[in-house]
Amino acid sequence: MAEDLIAYALSLFVGITLGLVGAGGSILTVPILVFVVGIEPKYATTYSLFVVGITSLVGTVQNLILKKLHLVSAIVFFVPSLFVMLLFKHFIMPVIPDDIVEFQDFILTKDVAIMIVFAFVMMAASLNMIAGKITPVQEQDIKNISFNYKAIAIQGGIVGGLTAILGVGGGFLIVPALVTFARLPIKLTIGTSLLIITINSLSGFLFDVLEVDFSLDWSFLLIFTGIASVGIFIGMYLSKFIKPGQLKKGFGYFVLCMSIYILMHQVFGALFM
Repeated sequence: MAEDLIAYALSLFVGITLGLVGAGGSILTVPILVFVVGIEPKYATTYSLFVVGITSLVGTVQNLILKKLHLVSAIVFFVPSLFVMLLFKHFIMPVIPDDIVEFQDFILTKDVAIMIVFAFVMMAASLNMIAGKITPVQEQDIKNISFNYKAIAIQGGIVGGLTAILGVGGGFLIVPALVTFARLPIKLTIGTSLLIITINSLSGFLFDVLEVDFSLDWSFLLIFTGIASVGIFIGMYLSKFIKPGQLKKGFGYFVLCMSIYILMHQVFGALFM
């Protein structure tokens, strides 16, 4: 199908983005799956968790070999993230009705609500990237870095909630948190972010597969993920030649445009169906 071929081409961009900035995979994957492939948002989040999880795993292995990640920060971030994610998935998401609000001819469905929230999260992430107020710490001896593990854990819990609701790995929150609270140099930040995204995303995917009754299109999913995995190597290579600040700002404007499109499409689509 033409839609699948377009999605495969875009999946390469997903991988390149993860390799370049250690974030942004889910922000791109969910809209591709929903608007290009036509997968329902509540199922697209599960597909997204697998794609981003496996693709990030490929990048994590490479960064582990190169010793470009900080394991302790990843663990402190992930533990509360997993707890909150399981709490949301087990107790909160199941009780949200398919039709959330009904007013005369207007119905706000669960799928539309998910995409609207996703658009606002994308918008917030893009503005953070565009502002560029967070300056990565310069390279230094890891023993001399002062870590704020409490703040890292709190941020981990927030990302866990977003993973449960939206199917995102949370890289756009993880990277600023690692820079601000873990005080990691940028080379360690990207690798550590990919490790957290890997564990976060694959945990969410396994939970969905075990709890939700629907069949996955494995042939499409594996091809999409394979191409994205190739993209992450391209992104990691290109990162040697592109300044992180310029890259994040450019990607931020792209994500902002996408968030506005998704928001307008969902709001006006819901109003005029």
